[in-house]
Amino acid sequence: LTGPGQSCLPVWLSPCTAPVRRDDKPHPPVRFPEPAEAAAPAEQLGGSGAVLEPLLQCVAWLDAYFREPAVLEGLPVPALHHPIFQKESFTRQVLWKLLTLVKFGETVSYQQLAALAGNPRAARAVGGAMRSNPIPILIPCHRVVCSSGAMGNYSGGVGVKEWLLAHEGRPAGKAAHGGGSRATGSWRGALGSTASSQPAGRD
Repeated sequence: LTGPGQSCLPVWLSPCTAPVRRDDKPHPPVRFPEPAEAAAPAEQLGGSGAVLEPLLQCVAWLDAYFREPAVLEGLPVPALHHPIFQKESFTRQVLWKLLTLVKFGETVSYQQLAALAGNPRAARAVGGAMRSNPIPILIPCHRVVCSSGAMGNYSGGVGVKEWLLAHEGRPAGKAAHGGGSRATGSWRGALGSTASSQPAGRD
């Protein structure tokens, strides 16, 4: 996924019918190809298996995220079937609040997200929830920054986090904020209520 003068950010998608086992092997480093490499046409893979609707939704969502962010609000959030969403926990609450309240172009601090999830003193636990995020970008843990405006950590590397935030229009070093033109209906309006309002079919 590239634009003029941009490097390539590779994203892999695949359906699964069972929970994926986590092993101790290190993840390979994320490499941003040179523009000449990124200009190569993408290869479309085919197969005999049926393509699941949630996977198609993910493809549509990610395509909009990188190519036409303005249409994201009108797209459905793909159903989340990962085991982490199958039972109540603080991590699930944190990830759900992040997904539903912190929109494109907004950032939130670890402490603010802890408050949104019902425990304003649990900023460290929010950091742990970010490390447990099974679906980066879709669940936007890259939008969680330090109160000072520092980037903080990211599973894909700080460089990827900076790229994603720059793509969303966040200047480097800017403190956590509610999104300027998105102030109406942004996550700041939800800080007074910690009750979860999760729609059916999204767990």
